[in-house]
Amino acid sequence: MKKLVIASAFVAAASTASAGSMADPVIEAPVIVEETAGSSGGMIIPLILFVALAIAVGSSSSGSPTPS
Repeated sequence: MKKLVIASAFVAAASTASAGSMADPVIEAPVIVEETAGSSGGMIIPLILFVALAIAVGSSSSGSPTPS
């Protein structure tokens, strides 16, 4: 009887040892944020406003002279 208990304990230990390892841990991939190259998009709006203001000032000063 003692040999049967020892044999069954050995079989139980051997079966759990050969069952494989634990599952691999889940590791999230790092987030990579690409930076966009600078463009003239940030400069075009102020440039258009400056040109519109220059045209407005230029057209108002090219009118008929005011008498002094």
